[in-house]
Amino acid sequence: MIFATEEINNSTELLPGVKLGYQIHDSCASVPVAMHAAIQLLNGNDPVFNSGNNCSQSGVLMAIVGEFGSTSSMSISRVMGPFNIPLVSPYSTCACLSDKKQYPTFFRTIPSDQFQAGALAKLVKHFGWTWIGAVRSDSDYGNNGMAAFLEVAHREGICVEYSEAFFRTNPRSKIKRVADIIRRSTSKVVVAFAAIGDMKILLEELAQDPPSRQWIGSEAWVTEPQLLSYTFCAGAIGVAIQQSVIPGFRDFLLDLSPNEVGDSSVLTEFWEDAFNCSLTESEFCFSKTMCNGKEDLKTLQSPYTETSQLRITNMMYKAVYAIAHAIHNALFRKENFTLLQTSRLESKEVFTELKQVNFSQNGYHVSFDANGDPVAFYELVNWQKNESGVIDRLTVGYYDASLSEGQKFRINRKITWVEGGTQVPVSVCSESCSPGTRKVLQKGKPICCYDCIPCPEGEISNITDSPDCFPCPREFWPNAKKNACFPKPVEFLSFGEVLSIILAIFSVSGACLAIITGMLFFYHRTTPIVRANNSELSFLLLFSLTLCFLCSLTFIGAPSEWSCMLRHTAFGITFVLCISCVLGKTLVVLMAFKATLPGNNVMKWFGAPQQRMTVVSFTFIQVIICIVWLVVSPPFPVKNLTTYKEKIILECALGSAVGFWAVLGYIGLLAVFCFVLAVLARKLPDNFNEAKLITFSMLIFCAVWITFIPAYVSSPGKFTVAVEIFAILASSFGLILCIFAPKCFIILFQPEKNTKKYLMNKNQQ
Repeated sequence: MIFATEEINNSTELLPGVKLGYQIHDSCASVPVAMHAAIQLLNGNDPVFNSGNNCSQSGVLMAIVGEFGSTSSMSISRVMGPFNIPLVSPYSTCACLSDKKQYPTFFRTIPSDQFQAGALAKLVKHFGWTWIGAVRSDSDYGNNGMAAFLEVAHREGICVEYSEAFFRTNPRSKIKRVADIIRRSTSKVVVAFAAIGDMKILLEELAQDPPSRQWIGSEAWVTEPQLLSYTFCAGAIGVAIQQSVIPGFRDFLLDLSPNEVGDSSVLTEFWEDAFNCSLTESEFCFSKTMCNGKEDLKTLQSPYTETSQLRITNMMYKAVYAIAHAIHNALFRKENFTLLQTSRLESKEVFTELKQVNFSQNGYHVSFDANGDPVAFYELVNWQKNESGVIDRLTVGYYDASLSEGQKFRINRKITWVEGGTQVPVSVCSESCSPGTRKVLQKGKPICCYDCIPCPEGEISNITDSPDCFPCPREFWPNAKKNACFPKPVEFLSFGEVLSIILAIFSVSGACLAIITGMLFFYHRTTPIVRANNSELSFLLLFSLTLCFLCSLTFIGAPSEWSCMLRHTAFGITFVLCISCVLGKTLVVLMAFKATLPGNNVMKWFGAPQQRMTVVSFTFIQVIICIVWLVVSPPFPVKNLTTYKEKIILECALGSAVGFWAVLGYIGLLAVFCFVLAVLARKLPDNFNEAKLITFSMLIFCAVWITFIPAYVSSPGKFTVAVEIFAILASSFGLILCIFAPKCFIILFQPEKNTKKYLMNKNQQ
């Protein structure tokens, strides 16, 4: 402060012709002592401003520079506020001092703890620490600073395992309890918002059993040289006031003579400690020799002579210059820079001008916002061991509150962590939940403590620490890790599947068997076994069986609009044609027996034309049913998303269930009717036992389709189609084998039975 004042007094640009005076009071870090000094200054206030060469005896109190402690500044500001005397502090950081209603005349050149709290919270968040401990000074600085930090940390999703307050005058048991809490905690990061004296007491206690912790420090202690001796804190990182160099300040400090030192009790104590000598003779001091006047400060290695990393000193320097600029603006006209002709200068005028100061000194900008706070700028300081094992404070980045949100925080140098580690330490209550899981909070614990639960079936999470899982779209399904949705596989009975190939082979084989049988019958069409019971119906039956075998192929492959309509209608019509032929053959057996009775001429009324008409009539009814079904509500392809959750079944919807069951019901009705007639005719005299063969074939047909209904309803997905194809093939093979196999056997292997003479002998018997 003295250096800045003398520099201003020697300036020809700032306050030319005006000399600033000062009084320095030591508050001894005590609020009562600080208040006593403030009241002394008020009582000595002289309202007369002297523009001559000599100042008044008591001086004019225009402003106060101080105090260092926030609590002291709060007390002094409350006293000075009613008198409009500005208080400019270089070190009071409590955010509460920004309240202009309580502290209207308070200004500071150091940033508010509100910015520091935000910077510390951003720092913790940047390195992924979500589970931390917190300790603070039990003072306005510590309590308000930690409260601001915890508020920002909560918004950033950071959880605090413990938050303990202590003060350097607390009993040792209280300090030990705080140290034990730090040792027992599970969090690996400790944020300390404490003053230098309080932090020194805590570290002394921790040094007895040092825990491995990553320390995050506030500006009050993280740059303090005295604390660097606690090597277990190596790797500590924190925010610090911007370091600076004040030109000429080192020379000013070194320009001290023993005579000048002797006039100040503070300098006397410093000089005697630095050179281990005594400036005055004392009967109580026998261990020190008398200073000889040859002591040279330039040869001294101490913090006093180290001016390359000034931090708080620069805040004091800027505070003095801010007051000087305010006085300058109050005294001089900006138009012609002439001194106002006035004999009075009120502190209120200085207070008003102080709000508007805006200047740069040695490259450092100085201005105040509406709350009396400067623009916040912090350096990030890291405690790193050098090659000799001594801890140095290195600047590794910065935090600039004036920049945009994404640009405020920057790290431009490698950081050394706790125990000399190069990897960022991990401090979390629970490990991050990987994609595919969701967080479930543990009961009674902070939000950072949770369990990772796998997403339920059909749901995914594609981000880390997802609070919820969300379902995939209807046509998508999660992968095995449940972190992404993929299109569900589409399933249908394709021609490439083994089951489809087997069914197709049987279908084609059945059609070929029917064609070969037809060719065999055509070749032996003049023989009795072919001509018996209307050979025309036999050929028509073989033709319909060929269509029945082939229509099963329409059920294989991807369903389309045309294939869905074709497969059901073709199946219904061909089967009715088949059953109609069998029914016609059964009626022929019955009519033939009736015709052998005396006086019965029934065959006249049931000849070949009538038989053809019977087949056409029954088939036409089925055609009508199918046409109505196709017109009203035809089958159509549909994606079945309900049978299986993990895949899509491409199948044919019935359109109208009534139409489908009407087609099946009509087939069943004809089959039952045919079966009943065949049973009635099974014991009637017949050539080659055809009635019995029809009875057995219809028994198989009915059995197949009766068992088909529950199998069809209960079969899932593509197996529904496979069941339908199996029923078609089974019933078709039953008909062709039961009706035509015995006749083919006789034609091929027992030709002697296929003669008119054999039939006549058989009938006579």
